[in-house]
Amino acid sequence: MSTDLPLPRPPRAGLFFLEGRALFELGALLAAYPWLRQAPRGDGHPILVLPGFMASDFSTRALRRFLRDSGYAAHGWKLGRNVGPKQETVDGLVRRLADLRKRYERRVSLIGWSLGGVYARELARNFSSDVRQVITLASPFRDLEAATNVPRFLISRRQRHPNEAFLRASLRAPIPVPTTAIFSRSDGIAAWQSCLEEPGPKSENLEVESSHLGIGHHPVVLLTIADRLAQPESEWRPFQPPSGWRWPLVPRVFTIAAAT
Repeated sequence: MSTDLPLPRPPRAGLFFLEGRALFELGALLAAYPWLRQAPRGDGHPILVLPGFMASDFSTRALRRFLRDSGYAAHGWKLGRNVGPKQETVDGLVRRLADLRKRYERRVSLIGWSLGGVYARELARNFSSDVRQVITLASPFRDLEAATNVPRFLISRRQRHPNEAFLRASLRAPIPVPTTAIFSRSDGIAAWQSCLEEPGPKSENLEVESSHLGIGHHPVVLLTIADRLAQPESEWRPFQPPSGWRWPLVPRVFTIAAAT
């Protein structure tokens, strides 16, 4: 395994207090929607969107609405609040993926926000023939707890998986499908170093300026997701920032081979 990527450390405490900008990012989404409607159109394939820790499908409504408007069959996970990898959640995700695969007879793209991205990667690892690509949003899969500013009282509520020690040790290993990890260095919840994929021919890390709590409805992130999803199946290529009037809100989105 590569050792080029930096070891994760919790975000600076001051960044946690900047998470309130998520409200401004939601407002920016509303203002930017005329431009967002010019995003690359989809081919109708199914997308499963997984929420972050202590969140539910309500938190991903804006993202799923955007995906449906862009021509995809976007779905929530329908498993209630994400309280951690309990067995019922694992089993429910497997059934949900199988149902979408059978219903549409097409491979499913997975988008996971924070802890939801950890689930998405593990689904792809175990059911790669059913998964088209994975996009993670500020997902600290390299160090799930040690590199977060999640309050201890919330961490204590997370239900533990029976094989959690083994699971945590294997989370950072590369997965066998195209993967895009979107992260922010100003994330106040998860250390950005913990959200990075190992460099590879079908993996990439894309940096944006965003909060952790707002990354799932940030206009720049949505445009980036649309670009990634619009690629023809089996023709995945690394991200190149589009040019032209339709991307006026993209001040800083770029691919990195390894963060330093």
